[in-house]
Amino acid sequence: MRTVEAVGKTVEEAIAAGLRELGAPREEVEVEVVDAGTKGFLGLGARLARVRLKWEQDVGRLAVEFLQEVCRALGVQVRTEVSERDGYLYLGCRGRGLGVLIGRRGETLDALQYLVNLAVRRRVGKQVRIVLDVEGYRQRREDTLVRLARRLSEKVKRTGGRVVLEPMSPHERRIIHTALEGDTQVCTFSEGEEPYRKVVIALRR
Repeated sequence: MRTVEAVGKTVEEAIAAGLRELGAPREEVEVEVVDAGTKGFLGLGARLARVRLKWEQDVGRLAVEFLQEVCRALGVQVRTEVSERDGYLYLGCRGRGLGVLIGRRGETLDALQYLVNLAVRRRVGKQVRIVLDVEGYRQRREDTLVRLARRLSEKVKRTGGRVVLEPMSPHERRIIHTALEGDTQVCTFSEGEEPYRKVVIALRR
């Protein structure tokens, strides 16, 4: 939430000044009149009106607007659906020729997701958690990672060794950890430095 105080000869002028500073539409802003001001008598004792404006920005709208700008620059058109679950804001993109937004093993998608989070965080001034998906790619990738985690956990149980997976994003590592957190025979942990941090699957001791 952003908060500003503004002054003007009248309350409406003060509100208009505050809206310009915020760059916000009137209908999205909560207004508190701190001082209604007074015209005084013959110009004496006049006091400016003072208001406090609070703007709880629509994170979903900001994310979609930024994403649309990027897609226009890339020459692709997308339809975006916004949903929330588990504390994350999900942007689901549909359209034609969107493979360019995914890239090799989702690397472009991860980079674009990072940019969306960064741009929105700068606008709202707080940490945001936005997951970007294109044509259901992340769900398919999640299903693949869950199957991989379970298959490799069986290998660890058979051999007694440990398995080190390829470097993954924090989101994908979390999928592996979650897939095996209920397994009483194996444990998972991450090692290495970003962006080469990897998940390790090993026997529980």
